[in-house]
Amino acid sequence: MGDKTEKLLSTLKLQPVVPVLIIEDAKTAVPLARALVAGGLKAIEITLRTDAALEAVRLVAQEVEGAVVGAGTILNAAHYAAAVDAGSQFIVSPGTTQELLDVARDSDIPLLPGAATASEVMALREEGYKVLKFFPAEQAGGAAYLKALSSPLAGTLFCPTGGISLKNAMDYLSLPNVVCVGGSWVAPKELVSAGDWAGITKLASEACALKG
Repeated sequence: MGDKTEKLLSTLKLQPVVPVLIIEDAKTAVPLARALVAGGLKAIEITLRTDAALEAVRLVAQEVEGAVVGAGTILNAAHYAAAVDAGSQFIVSPGTTQELLDVARDSDIPLLPGAATASEVMALREEGYKVLKFFPAEQAGGAAYLKALSSPLAGTLFCPTGGISLKNAMDYLSLPNVVCVGGSWVAPKELVSAGDWAGITKLASEACALKG
């Protein structure tokens, strides 16, 4: 578990914000990823919420130099296997099940498991996890809640995701137990639809400058 934790941390520490993408058309995946990488956001999460998602992961893994692509919204072992096969370098889940823990244990590709309560964090710590996704961040109590966990659950790091924007990202990034945040604001649907890759690179650059 130690090696996988370090592998995951090295990815999450590449930047303060990990883009969380819902890709409707796989054709947009490569130019979108290139625009994000150009702005400094190399680690990219593509969520398995659309039929195009796995193909998007595959294309980014194969064609975008500098990108570290991961797959999100992984709900079961079949999702995990398909995402790894497509080229995912890290896996993200909104919550955690025993099925996911079992498949993650047997995989070389690290899992960022989701947790929203102290009990869930404690259970994952018992499984050896030190880096977790806090989701849904704003709805589950926000930065104040996460700050309250920092002392009793010291040693656990989080990537909060859900309801985070440029406006409140620093509330999380200033916490000692936050390694980065996940956000979709760096790739708004209207800019992707318009093919405004320069606009996305600008948003990525702003996000990349949040903590530095």
